[in-house]
Amino acid sequence: MTLINLFAFYYFWKMEILILIGIGILLLLGIIGCFVPIIPGPPISYGGLLVFHFFSSYSIEENILWLMAFVVFAVTIFDIWVQIYGVKKFGGTKKAVNGSIIGLIIGICFFPPFGIVIGPFLGAFIGARMEENSDGNKAIKIALGALAGFFAGTMLKLSVSVYISYIIFQAIPSLW
Repeated sequence: MTLINLFAFYYFWKMEILILIGIGILLLLGIIGCFVPIIPGPPISYGGLLVFHFFSSYSIEENILWLMAFVVFAVTIFDIWVQIYGVKKFGGTKKAVNGSIIGLIIGICFFPPFGIVIGPFLGAFIGARMEENSDGNKAIKIALGALAGFFAGTMLKLSVSVYISYIIFQAIPSLW
């Protein structure tokens, strides 16, 4: 091996390590984003998958890339819908939905990490209580619907982000 070949090998090997570290950061941020609604978890994880495919020496089959793009898009839309559906399914109106969203934002800003769960619950409860003829039991039921929607969306996003991580780790033969 000549000196130039050795230098080129060393340079690209170092760059590969830096790229894999960046991908690991994207995957970790994607998993964190499954719990923090401000950070779009599955799209960030999918970004890590694309970086892995296009900028490393490893590759993923193109049909898997397209399938995961569709899954990430569908999960992102479903996550928004399921939280609103959870409130409405249990009898909530626009005030309860808006209260859930406002409670989520306040909870994230002022009471992390527990505010992620408590904020939407309290927001939906307060929004439901602001309705003209709402009683306490119905408001609690609506708030539990908001909580159920939040947990359903979070579990779905987490499963997609973890599966994307699994795809990447399976493509690196030296790890297994």
